[in-house]
Amino acid sequence: MNRKAKSVLRRGVFAAMLALLASMALAASASAAPAWNFAGKALTESESETILGGALESSMTIPGLTTKCENFLYKLTIKNKSGTGEGSVTEVPLYNCSTNSKYCTVAAIAAEALPWASKLTTISTTNYIIIEGVKVAILYGGELCVLNETTVTVTGKAGGSINNETETATFSKATLEATKTELKALNQKIEWNGVFPTEAFEWHREQALTVS
Repeated sequence: MNRKAKSVLRRGVFAAMLALLASMALAASASAAPAWNFAGKALTESESETILGGALESSMTIPGLTTKCENFLYKLTIKNKSGTGEGSVTEVPLYNCSTNSKYCTVAAIAAEALPWASKLTTISTTNYIIIEGVKVAILYGGELCVLNETTVTVTGKAGGSINNETETATFSKATLEATKTELKALNQKIEWNGVFPTEAFEWHREQALTVS
């Protein structure tokens, strides 16, 4: 093999090595999982924490009818397992709920089949929390309401984006689409909208809660 051929071969091998290293770096980045952090430090494998989140207003929309709750709360026990954040939604109190129809009232509403499992994931550069096994039963009232005395059950899973600066989780049509999650009721896809400020309730009170 002459000198020119050897030089071309070396350049080809070097380029192949660079491509391999780049692909390995991208794979490592793609597989990196987000974890729960307090004051910039990740929870250890042996730690857990309880966090509370509450939206001043949150709504679920079935085509033609929006149900809004002035107080939509959740209690979530969190931990990191194998470097990935996960959790369990144990309580979801719902208060002062109404609809956007003058004919329909909310006679009763309750979260069912608790606890709901959750996990953190990263899509592109955004961190999300995925809540699985969601189940909310809504009993509507009102003599002129087409759903009078009907219990509508919302089921499925929902993904919400995490904002570290504001320590909030946001659920919307866009976040459900980004995480390929969906909620359904009456055999129809529904929308869930709400912004939930979140804070620690036990060992890490007043410490900044972030996901990274």
